[in-house]
Amino acid sequence: MTHPADDVRSGFLRRRPPLLGRRPGLYLAAAMVGALSVSAFSTGDPAAQATSTVSHSVSVAEALGIEAAPAEEITAIDATQRLGELAVSRNVREAEQEAAVQAQVAADQAAVAAAAEAARPKAVLPVDGARLTSGFGARWGTLHAGIDLAAPMRTPEYAAMDGVVLEAGPASGFGLAVYIQHENGDVTVYGHMDSILVQAGQVVRAGETIALLGNRGQSTGPHLHFEVHVGGLNGQKIDPLPWLRERGVAI
Repeated sequence: MTHPADDVRSGFLRRRPPLLGRRPGLYLAAAMVGALSVSAFSTGDPAAQATSTVSHSVSVAEALGIEAAPAEEITAIDATQRLGELAVSRNVREAEQEAAVQAQVAADQAAVAAAAEAARPKAVLPVDGARLTSGFGARWGTLHAGIDLAAPMRTPEYAAMDGVVLEAGPASGFGLAVYIQHENGDVTVYGHMDSILVQAGQVVRAGETIALLGNRGQSTGPHLHFEVHVGGLNGQKIDPLPWLRERGVAI
């Protein structure tokens, strides 16, 4: 009769796999280590034993196919070159960022200027707060070819629309006068001012101060005499009031 313990032991022995078959590399390495160790220590020479210990460590690594990776390194010249490339890249990036900022600033300024231009009046009354004292038409047997706008002495006088100053200076009957040609070809005339603030060839905008109101020439009191000549300096003289109203200016 077989004892149960014998069955367990025999079963255990049957299930245990042979270690030699599973790990041949370990056994081979161990055998080599043992052989080298016995050879070294059998000499009794401590120096030889130390040398043997170092040798067998290298030999085991070689026997197992393990190779130490060489240390990676670059020369000082390579390092300097790479640092230079990094600096160049950083400078380029900073320059691009600065250019983008400047472009945005320019775009913002252009937008502000465009908005201001759109909001700017295209035509204005030549004298703010003035009182109409004489209209266009016959007066004392002659043609009064403009309108008179009374205001205190040296009140600012403005260009009625954008234009170019054709003449600015002494003028018969006006004492002093300014003539401005506008984009549509019409010319506006300003007379009797106390002083002139523009000169021939100057570009002016609607609402820009061109003179200070006065009482020069054939005048009965401080006022601006304002005329409109259609199509040029020698063009037809028309009533300035409808001309101003067509451009959104009322008196």
